Formats: sequence, C-alpha cells, structure tokens
Amino acid sequence: MDDLLAQRHRTDKTTTLAQPAWMVALVYVVFALLGAGAGWLVKILAEWLVVLPWAPMQGPAELLASVPEPWLTVGLLSAGTVLGLIVGLIAQYEELSVVVSAERITLTRKGKDQEFARDRLVQAFLDGRKLVLLGDDEGELARENCDLDAQRVADAFRAHGYAWADEDPYKDDFRRWVPDMPGLPQGADALLKARAQLLEKKSSTEDLRELREELARLGVVVRDEKRRQHWRLSRGRA
Repeated sequence: MDDLLAQRHRTDKTTTLAQPAWMVALVYVVFALLGAGAGWLVKILAEWLVVLPWAPMQGPAELLASVPEPWLTVGLLSAGTVLGLIVGLIAQYEELSVVVSAERITLTRKGKDQEFARDRLVQAFLDGRKLVLLGDDEGELARENCDLDAQRVADAFRAHGYAWADEDPYKDDFRRWVPDMPGLPQGADALLKARAQLLEKKSSTEDLRELREELARLGVVVRDEKRRQHWRLSRGRA
C-alpha cells in the first residue's frame, strides 16, 4: 500500500523537461565568443583591405579603419558579441520543452504550445532525435525534433504512467514514397510531391509541418530520412 501511495504521489507531480541551465548558459557563451571572434576578424579584414588598392569594398574598409582605437576594436567586439547572443537566443527559442503531467502532455517550441490530453495519447517513443506521440488510430499526434536527454524523456513518461516504446512499433509498415505510387488516399500524392520539393529546397519546417498535418487528416503518416519521404497508413485507412 505504501508503495502504491508513493507511486501515485510521484506520478501526480508535473515534470518539465528542458535543457539544463548550464547548457543554456554554455550556448550563450559559445555564440557570444564566436560573435566577438567574428568582430575581431572584421577589424583585421578591414585593415588588410585598406592596403590593397585592387581589393573590393575599399569604401567600407576605409570607413572602419578610420575609427580611432580603442573604439574600433571595442565597437566591433561588442557588436559581434551582441549578434552572437541574439543567435544564441534564437537557438534556445527553437528548442523543444516538454511538460508531462497525469492529465496531459504539453510540447512547447518557438513560444507555441501543443497540448495532448491523456486519453488521446496511446504511446510515445523517440525516433532518432524526434519525439513522437501516437494516437488511438495509430496515427501520429506529434513528431517534433527533440535534443533532450533520451533517458530523461523516457523516465518522465513512464513515471506518469504513459506507455513508452523503445522504438517505433510501426517502423516496418513504412514504405518509401515515389511519385504516383498506388495505395495512397486521394490527394495524398500531391501533398507528398509538394513536401518533396520543400525538402529538396530545405524550406521552412513550418511549411513541412502544415503538409504533414494535411496528410495526417487523410490518414497518412510520413517520416523523413535524409530528404526522402516514407509513409504508412493509420488504422482508419490501412
């Protein structure tokens, strides 16, 4: 009885999965140093271009070189550091965080939340560096890039009583997509062709996500491997 009460107490708590503070700080430090280094290289490059009459961008180089020291060095290093911090902030903004509770799973990326009630979620697993949530029709509720520690993620889901798989239970059902192949619902092939073009161009992940959601509404689950698409049907379509 005591064990059951202890387990219930543990699973009723909310678990937040995010990058540890030291890693966040390290990202900012690394990008700040890279930015400062870039600023220093700009200074060296400007001074070098000024003494080469045939070199391009003489005007901007002479303008920079005309700034007296130490203001030139301080200004470029400061600008590079600020730029590096901004890049670090963007990198952190795009990281996935996961909140696991007894009632729901919440995925947050780029300030946007996706919530999935417990009764919608049948199973979860990591497919490489992607967190996948499966619904009751064997379709995917979510497939998100996830750089969180794999063991921490698995432990959090299991601690709250969610079914966790060590690999995709439907991995053998996926087939590589080629244009005009049979077996797809009407309209799915056109969506996959559109996604293939986006993958080749390395276009916005938001556009790819929208097309993935359109395919999900048709009962098609899609997985990308090195810009190649693989697909399977959910239970309602299989």
